[in-house]
Amino acid sequence: MTTPRDSRTRLPWRDRKRHFWPLALAVPTLPFQAQGLVDLTGSGLLWWWGPFFAFVLIPVADHLLGSNESNPPDEVMKALEADRYYRWCTYLYLPLQFGALVWACGKWADGTLSLAQDLGLTATTGVVAGVAINTAHELGHKREQLERRLSRMALAQTGYGHFYVEHNHGHHIRVATPEDPASSRLGESFWRFLPRTVLGSLRSAWHLEQRRLQRRGRAVWSRHNDVLTAWSMTGVLFGTLSAVFGLRVVPFLLLQAVLGFCLLETVNYLEHYGLLRQQRPDGRYERVSPRHSWNSDNTISNLLLFQLQRHSDHHANPLRRYQTLRHFDDAPQLPSGYATMIVLAWLTPLWRRVMDPRLADHYEGDLSLANVHPSLRRSHASRYTPAPPDTPTARQDF
Repeated sequence: MTTPRDSRTRLPWRDRKRHFWPLALAVPTLPFQAQGLVDLTGSGLLWWWGPFFAFVLIPVADHLLGSNESNPPDEVMKALEADRYYRWCTYLYLPLQFGALVWACGKWADGTLSLAQDLGLTATTGVVAGVAINTAHELGHKREQLERRLSRMALAQTGYGHFYVEHNHGHHIRVATPEDPASSRLGESFWRFLPRTVLGSLRSAWHLEQRRLQRRGRAVWSRHNDVLTAWSMTGVLFGTLSAVFGLRVVPFLLLQAVLGFCLLETVNYLEHYGLLRQQRPDGRYERVSPRHSWNSDNTISNLLLFQLQRHSDHHANPLRRYQTLRHFDDAPQLPSGYATMIVLAWLTPLWRRVMDPRLADHYEGDLSLANVHPSLRRSHASRYTPAPPDTPTARQDF
């Protein structure tokens, strides 16, 4: 790869994180790490290593190492995008992901673990499955057929293959609008959002695929249906694992899948909370900009999630590869990385105490510009009327 010079420093630019991107591959090895730690310590509690790693160690590391807001210079972007090293970091997630799943099935099947330990391994495998959806997300936005196929394969573990259709053709069109099932609203708890987004995204994916096939004159119930083919991959995967390891693995397979897609939906919840694209006079929504996604530049979380947290640039430029995603000063910023914010999202009062004032600041106190949950808007109509940002009533809600 060429090394254009930074116009400010006149020094050759290089990606200082280049050799750290493979750290993301630590996630699909979490079940193996758990086995090693159990063998080392003799403690069965360490089968729960995955949740501890994701929701304790990573937030601590984010706090200690802080954020990095630096961007690659414009002149290096083309070469950086073309560097296949970064693609292999995502490709390698899949064999590790499925290797860990097969290995976990062997542990569930042999009956040597207690129920609590089986559940711990299931939770650890669920973390792998959830982050695999993020890897599928990175791959699924690309034009190359190989990457799109790998994306659908990565989704098979969670049975969430319809995400490939809904995310690319639904969410990216309707993001930060009341019509988008994956955009959460001010005052909407995660637990209220979860059934709405799961069912709404499924319905949307089916309708989008139905419309696509009808336009092409093809049958909806056919091999051309990307939703059906994605679900069939899950059926083949789970069926094969059940045939090889026995029916004892089925409850654990289903539970890890649910945990995986719930992890994804928690991330969806925090990425656009309360943000709203305004409608133009013709009734259409304004173009998506960095202001319509919450952003985070925490170093460790971004390394482990292929810079998913630079979500503002991703929505403004969905085809851009993770290594070239940029920080924008005008994008709303989360107070910490996704690992921390996921835990906050599960704790509704704490989430609202942290995020509602931040959302109010983003809109300078005028919450009529926010995506407010309908019941909250009806019950507190007077509290969501426009007010000058320097008046006390503009922020009384919090």
